[in-house]
Amino acid sequence: MIKLRLIKVTIKEVIMPAYKLIIFDWDGTLMDSQARIVACLQCAAEELKLHPLNEDNLKKVIGLGLNEAVSSLYPELKDKQVNHFADRYRYHFITANDTPTGLFDDVREMLKQLTENGFMLAIATGKARRGLEPVLVDTGLKNMFHGSRCADETRSKPHPQMLEELLYEFGVTADEAIMVGDTEYDMLMAKSLGMDALAVSYGVHDKADILKHEPLSCVDSVGELSKWLLNGE
Repeated sequence: MIKLRLIKVTIKEVIMPAYKLIIFDWDGTLMDSQARIVACLQCAAEELKLHPLNEDNLKKVIGLGLNEAVSSLYPELKDKQVNHFADRYRYHFITANDTPTGLFDDVREMLKQLTENGFMLAIATGKARRGLEPVLVDTGLKNMFHGSRCADETRSKPHPQMLEELLYEFGVTADEAIMVGDTEYDMLMAKSLGMDALAVSYGVHDKADILKHEPLSCVDSVGELSKWLLNGE
């Protein structure tokens, strides 16, 4: 029994990648903000007198940059109208809408444990910088992350540019990093770089759709996510 246990540990050490950098999506992965995003998209569409879309259609664009999301929902809009829609969405999300948002259970403890275990942590999000910074401060997580990229600073998901920039900033290769997210866009941008991806099923996109992009695994809770990142299982 002792010999078998030693063999098992040795095999695990050989096959487990030595990640240095863990890159998290924000909305739907660390923060439960789906209801608020959907509500604000609906409010902006109503103000602009656009045809209403059902919740499933609105959920599908969460994770994209805001302008890209609006253009996907309403491809008939001109650039000026897209910008106006985006402005009204931001007004509702930041100022007018009070739909509650919060971190998923156990997120804070997970990030603390990862940091204590020597991982570098970063964020790759469809949010704009002016949307991400206040929520990092409000949640007290700003100092947990060593870097971030937002959709208004680079190309929107699923283009991999934000991941490329983070890899360069941290001085790591694609095989030394892993992307963690809840959408097909997260999986696609990692896959295009040959980077490992880990999916969560408790966020925005359906599990079946995420699994089409062959993540290493798909976990169903933050507790499972923490265990996988810390122990590889």
